[in-house]
Amino acid sequence: MAISPDWAAVAPTLVLVATAFVLFAYDSIDPDSSNNPVLAGIAFVGALAAMGVSAVYLVAGVGDPAVELYGGQLVVDGMALFFQFIFTSVTALVALASYDYLQDIDHQAEFYSLLLLAAVGMSLMASAGSLAVGFVALELASLPSYALVAFLKRNRGSVEAGMKYFLIGALSSSVLVYGISLVYAVSGSLLLGDVADAVTGTGLPGVLGVGVLMVLGGFAFKTASVPFHFWAPEAYEGAPAPVSAFLSSASKAAGFALAFRVMVVAFPIEGVVGAIDWVLAVQILAVVTMTLGNFAAATQENVKRMLAYSSVGHAGYVLIGLAALTGTGDAEIVLGSGMLHLLVYGFMNTGAFLFIALAEYWGVGRTFEDYNGLAKRAPLACVAMTVFMFSLAGLPVGGGFVSKYYLFAGAVNAGVWWLALVGAVNSALSLFYYSRVVKAMWIEEPASGVDVSSYPSTLYAAVIAAAVATVVLLPALGLFSGIAFDAAAVFF
Repeated sequence: MAISPDWAAVAPTLVLVATAFVLFAYDSIDPDSSNNPVLAGIAFVGALAAMGVSAVYLVAGVGDPAVELYGGQLVVDGMALFFQFIFTSVTALVALASYDYLQDIDHQAEFYSLLLLAAVGMSLMASAGSLAVGFVALELASLPSYALVAFLKRNRGSVEAGMKYFLIGALSSSVLVYGISLVYAVSGSLLLGDVADAVTGTGLPGVLGVGVLMVLGGFAFKTASVPFHFWAPEAYEGAPAPVSAFLSSASKAAGFALAFRVMVVAFPIEGVVGAIDWVLAVQILAVVTMTLGNFAAATQENVKRMLAYSSVGHAGYVLIGLAALTGTGDAEIVLGSGMLHLLVYGFMNTGAFLFIALAEYWGVGRTFEDYNGLAKRAPLACVAMTVFMFSLAGLPVGGGFVSKYYLFAGAVNAGVWWLALVGAVNSALSLFYYSRVVKAMWIEEPASGVDVSSYPSTLYAAVIAAAVATVVLLPALGLFSGIAFDAAAVFF
């Protein structure tokens, strides 16, 4: 569906920008506001409006054919809109939950502004049509994220996590931009399509190979893939729980959105295989990431840190979307399956971290033992957490079961059945540590000294909404699968 004028295609991004400016304006009028429902309301409504626009555009077929702006620097197509729907839905849930979590904490306007600006960067990452725009958008998403992680300025863990995240992020950005410079040296262009035309049969395969590997390493950092994952457990554990939810879901999806577009469009494997077989590199990356992430998660005693390593493991599952592009299977199904898993993951993982925020609100500790008997005090919230845990493990209680099935089936169809086998074994392992949370909540005797007499309305509502979305996506994921597969098919 064509849309006029062309700039209207970026409406989801413009809504997020407008919301951030409204927050700035409101804060200039009332700079000393604290625990203000207006701030949370502005951020929530703005993110919800952007989500609605992206959903309407997807259903209406906007982006088919793709809308190109600024000479192809920005591209709005089905994939961009699909990922923008993921970013905005996570942002809306986090904005809703943060009202209660940030109770009596100062500088709340700054928190919501940073949240919206990070979402703007992620939205632009999904629409990047050139390596330059992709890098600038990644920095726009990263810089507010550093501040969000360190937002609790009087909390040593939060500040330390923000510093580590910033330092490792700066290093990874340097690696990425240097890789981009090498690709430019070979291709003479930063536009993804022009790069693809120039690198095919290039006379500088060594330079191109190093450049592609460095670009891939930059994406691996953003997606918390091994061995560039070291920042994730520290950042997720030290950050405020809603920020951990935002980073582990929306930020990870943004990294994959940019990686999918750049690797498939700019570096078609049949054109660069003489310089670097990046599909083989991603296969190794996927196996190591899912295996190390799950084994590390299984050894944790801290629930929040367990979810952080679990997030690393799920990055390995999504990498199958690139690792199975062997040219022998249906490429659009493989890549689309990665998109579908990120959609479901956005709800179930965000909900899990928001449940931790809810537990922290009640004064519950972070170890498995601290969750003992919590279901007897807060049964509905624990039902939601049970849904998140089992869906993350791939059991048929939520959309995670269907998205993993698509991923593993796509890998088998592409001839890399061993990749699906490794994924299935890791999913079975993940059930061990996810079930520890469920066992503690429902079977163990209640811990003493925990008061859940108060129910924070918005935080509670965000957890329940995420659980409902996770369950609904089990039968409804088929509605999104056609959109995801069609969006991925454009690249092939």
